[in-house]
Amino acid sequence: MSLGTLIVFAVLGLVVAGSAVGMLLSRNAIYSALFLVLNFIAVGVLYLILGAPFISFAQVAVYAGSIMVLFVFVIMLLGAEQFPVHEPLRGQRWLGLLAGGLFLVESAVFLYLRTSAPEWAAEIGFGFESPVVVGRMIIEKYLLPFEITGFLLLIAVVGAIFLARLETPMVGKGKGRQGQFGERKE
Repeated sequence: MSLGTLIVFAVLGLVVAGSAVGMLLSRNAIYSALFLVLNFIAVGVLYLILGAPFISFAQVAVYAGSIMVLFVFVIMLLGAEQFPVHEPLRGQRWLGLLAGGLFLVESAVFLYLRTSAPEWAAEIGFGFESPVVVGRMIIEKYLLPFEITGFLLLIAVVGAIFLARLETPMVGKGKGRQGQFGERKE
């Protein structure tokens, strides 16, 4: 790699780390989602620098595009940006720090004990980053897992629609089956 590429790589690494910290420390849910979009885009550019244009495009299109639109929609729909900032359960911060510390220790032990590359890493070979190779592998070699994943996602979407359509009784002056202008019963 050239010096210019290393500098861009280092700057993007700082942007990725800074946006992740900004996402975690932001008290406003919308700002946190925007920091996450910045993180996804920077990671996509890192993939592009590393020579994986298909993964880079998928990262930006899928995560920074559609998933984050869904996140922002849910945040706006639920009004999460107006939630109180007090701690609802005492001691949850210390429990979270303990769990994070245990995760870091476990990750360090895993990296220490892992000495060689997995066996399947040798199968991938050169040219794996091209969309043609990825498409052929999905259709020829991994068709069943791909179809099972698609079926599970379809079931999840149908379940989410079913749960969202559960009728809640409403009282009020409004018109329609649910009294759209009324208030919910408690």
